Amino acid sequence: MSQSLSIMSDIGSGQGLSRYLAEVNSAPILSAEEEKSLACRYSNDNDLEAVRQLVFSHLRYVVSVARGFSGYGLPLGDLIQEGNVGLMKAVKRFDHDRDVRLVSFAVHWIKSEIYDYVVRNWRMVKVATTKAQRKLFFNLRKNRARLGVMKQAEVESMAEALDVKPETVREMETRMSGGDVAFEADVEDDDTPRSLAPADALGDTSLDPGRLIFEADEAKDRARQLRDALSVLDDRSRSIIEARWLGEREDKLTLGDLADKYGVSAERIRQIEKRAMEQMRTTVSA
Repeated sequence: MSQSLSIMSDIGSGQGLSRYLAEVNSAPILSAEEEKSLACRYSNDNDLEAVRQLVFSHLRYVVSVARGFSGYGLPLGDLIQEGNVGLMKAVKRFDHDRDVRLVSFAVHWIKSEIYDYVVRNWRMVKVATTKAQRKLFFNLRKNRARLGVMKQAEVESMAEALDVKPETVREMETRMSGGDVAFEADVEDDDTPRSLAPADALGDTSLDPGRLIFEADEAKDRARQLRDALSVLDDRSRSIIEARWLGEREDKLTLGDLADKYGVSAERIRQIEKRAMEQMRTTVSA
């Protein structure tokens, strides 16, 4: 383990990166009980060996997250180094008494460090220094990959959501307009050589352990938030929300159906639904 951590300083070279990836991919995956035990040792006894084991066992997840930022043209080794900083910060702040795995907690810290590094170093966004500009930059990256050139309505919608001027969104989009390539290669005849496209270089991450654990924890957290939000409603409001939004598609009721059921107008049902939604949003954001 100490050997794998010592080569982090040599991660920038090609050979060093290859050795590093091989080392971290061979690290054992901790069970929930082992993870909690190590976290307890660090929290209660400041056991640095426990910290090293926690960090080492999660370095593969940093690599997985860092690969997702490879489209910015920055060295993978540098992205991993920044993600490792986030991982160590997460380990230091991890609360083992909460019912959540370290990987789910750490992914936010890992991404945050990599986000900052990308914004500091990517040549097209050196002006993105404020929190709003950084958020705009990453949202535009996602939207450009999905939509191409943004329509005016999309520009105005994003500007409103991020509390910036539409001109700022359009200016950032213009800065990012150069150098884009097709995600997938054009379909060509069998006799014509096929050029390599970004999609060809992507690995299958659907069964990545870090991703699966993260998604499971996210789903569990969303279910808990929904239960808490529903618990603050009165019986009628809860029944309306469940009938309108939480049933199977074929079983969902319309405003008219619920109006007949409760003997009130459809507009009254809409008002009750709206108030219930506001109560739920307040509960979830508290």
